[in-house]
Amino acid sequence: MGYVKTKFFSYGQREIEHLQNVDSILGDAMKRLGKVEREVIPDLFTALIHAIVGQQVSVKAAYTVWHRMQLHFEDMIPQQIAFATVEEIQQCGMSTRKAAYIKNVGEAVMFCSLNLMELYNLPDEEVIKRLSRVNGIGVWTAEMLLLNSMERPDIVSWGDIAIRRGMMNLYNLSDITKEQFEKYKKQYCPYGSVASIYLWKLSFES
Repeated sequence: MGYVKTKFFSYGQREIEHLQNVDSILGDAMKRLGKVEREVIPDLFTALIHAIVGQQVSVKAAYTVWHRMQLHFEDMIPQQIAFATVEEIQQCGMSTRKAAYIKNVGEAVMFCSLNLMELYNLPDEEVIKRLSRVNGIGVWTAEMLLLNSMERPDIVSWGDIAIRRGMMNLYNLSDITKEQFEKYKKQYCPYGSVASIYLWKLSFES
């Protein structure tokens, strides 16, 4: 993720053993893949901007735009984003609409209509609800913040195409319904986030 301070999602033997015990198919895949590391961004604001950059684009495209943003905005702080023009943000390689979302989030945090620090004390659903009030942040973006920054333990996002693809590859499905997805999600509980980390990896397998 370039210049931004990152770490790996923290999990260990307890989570691995639980998932292997509740789902033998996932368990076999986990044994085959070994420990999968997931890079996360501890800073909530930076992680939120990163998640918006990643909305509805490929991993490769998101990486390119994110790299350009880090070159342009050396300190990814609310003031810099709030005072930038939409055109300036857009020139990093995204649509005008997405650039406006990013500026909007910068303004929301800077002018305190969104207090990111409060999110730490809220349950997952309330975090999603609070973030979704801000224009440009939907359920998927909020879930990515919960997993890829806050390291909440039980996030499995229906809105994430790669996670659904990983499930389909894992269970040899040509398609997946919301009902099937929810069944697997419930099975992974309370360590759905670690299952998601493996499902992302499995989504690349043909």
